Amino acid sequence: MIIAIIALALVALIIIWVISVQRRLVSIDELCGNAMSQIGVQQNTRWDALNALADLTKQYDEHEYNTLKDVIAHRQPITANSTAADAEAQENFLTQAMSRFMAVAEQYPDLKANTMYIETMKGVKQYEENVRLARMTYNDTVTKFNRVVRQFPTSLVAGMLGFPVKDYLQTEEAKKDMPDMKR
Repeated sequence: MIIAIIALALVALIIIWVISVQRRLVSIDELCGNAMSQIGVQQNTRWDALNALADLTKQYDEHEYNTLKDVIAHRQPITANSTAADAEAQENFLTQAMSRFMAVAEQYPDLKANTMYIETMKGVKQYEENVRLARMTYNDTVTKFNRVVRQFPTSLVAGMLGFPVKDYLQTEEAKKDMPDMKR
């Protein structure tokens, strides 16, 4: 009888522990999703700025305006369910679009002197900083999540409940060659 009570108490403790670990994993997983969503919000703001810049090019070069609008139309939103690879792909896509715009701006000194252009570029620099901070927050949150997922014995519960290790956002090669926004 005592052995049965001890066994039941042990099973109850294990069940309570598994539930506790599951809740902790869900909580940190939600934080990761929130951090990814914040990256998406910041990227959307940058896309909006690029859209405004594209509108400025219309009076200088209709072909480039149409090309930039076509590029902008093909963007993909980043959501809480997006992966690090999705966010990096969109970041590279945005960087390429921005590089293309900077090339157009170089051809038209009047465009670069336009007050709206100057103000929008100041905004773009701020958006870049916001994305950088959002990426840092995401990677910090992923570090916390991965630590919990990989530590024994929580790794057993994480594996059983389908909580895989998450990928970090990396510094892309395209970022290293990003156009200088200070011009």
